[in-house]
Amino acid sequence: MRHALLFVTLVACSDSQQQPNDAGSDVIGQNDVAADAPANLDQYGPWFGGYKDASFPISVWLQSPSSAASYASIGVNRFIGLYNGPTQSDLDTLSSANMPAYCDQNSVGLANLSNKTIAGWTQEDEPDNAQPDGQGGYGPCIAPSQIQSLYQTMKTKDPSRPVFLNVGQGVANDAWVGRGSCSNQPQDYAEYAKGADIVSFDVYPINSGLDITLVALGVDRLGQAVSFKKPVWNWIECTKIDQANPKPTPDQVKAEVWMSIIHGSMGIGYFVHQFTPTFDEHALLDDPAMKSAVAAINTQIQGLAAALNTAPITNAVTVASSSKVDVLAKRQGGHLYVFAVSMTGTQTTATFTLDHDTFTSATVLGENRSLSTFQDTFAPYAVHLYQVQ
Repeated sequence: MRHALLFVTLVACSDSQQQPNDAGSDVIGQNDVAADAPANLDQYGPWFGGYKDASFPISVWLQSPSSAASYASIGVNRFIGLYNGPTQSDLDTLSSANMPAYCDQNSVGLANLSNKTIAGWTQEDEPDNAQPDGQGGYGPCIAPSQIQSLYQTMKTKDPSRPVFLNVGQGVANDAWVGRGSCSNQPQDYAEYAKGADIVSFDVYPINSGLDITLVALGVDRLGQAVSFKKPVWNWIECTKIDQANPKPTPDQVKAEVWMSIIHGSMGIGYFVHQFTPTFDEHALLDDPAMKSAVAAINTQIQGLAAALNTAPITNAVTVASSSKVDVLAKRQGGHLYVFAVSMTGTQTTATFTLDHDTFTSATVLGENRSLSTFQDTFAPYAVHLYQVQ
């Protein structure tokens, strides 16, 4: 994520830039993903996000601990990355705000192994991308073997916490040139994933002029890279990262979030920086409209966390529509939940068929309406969430 400014510009200017796709999308459907996901989430071990405490992981990247209370007020429940490692002051501030953090395993961190504010350890960020050479240029990526070795060192020093690894957009964007000499080596991702307990990636399609569904494709591919045996998280854009790039709308942010979750993401993070025309570390907090929209998204996610933290139901529902609508089915508390998102830029009507249940009605969550027949209209990239009776 730290290389985003340079690489976003490179991709936006690329002749091979991807365009939004319609019904012919190559994004793997959720039924395909669910078929490979474990039926018992305990197979993920102790590192499955909020599974054990009935919350859903919602993060921000590399923020000052002094902002923790402000982020907590909009539903963020994890900090990932700290500028200074951590310091003792960082940990004290985060502890006061009840904000767990994933951070470097430095001397201060290792001296605080009993401090539950440290939720996990962070690997090198985006090791798959070309790395700064210290002279204004870039050298090769960090070899997966180095990431695996660092992982073993970290686990030896503290086996009680998960190690978090974030990779770049190359896992989703085949046109990405930011890997330098390591480009066109998709096999690397399974090897990088061996150096972590939780694996995430970042792609910011609106800022980069790319297909918005790359967020879903990246979740699919990273899930395949870990053989669906480790939690996959991902990062969502919510600011105008660079002055030259477009800014996502609240509806686009919501679409990216739910595309991710429907395709199997078990934790969402927000990239909240602005780099130009002036640097703003917490640009999300300084944008009232987006801040309110993100808070609403997070509230809805946490309200559904008990359902989201159950195993997906394979082939519970099928969809007929003129353009692609992807779904995720969960069962919790005597209810069937069907989460659906349009994967195209065209309006469509979707008809849902339950494969194992008899439909009587559905409440459309957050929209103050219900359905007497399981059919609904989707605007471009629209999200509808259903509690089915």
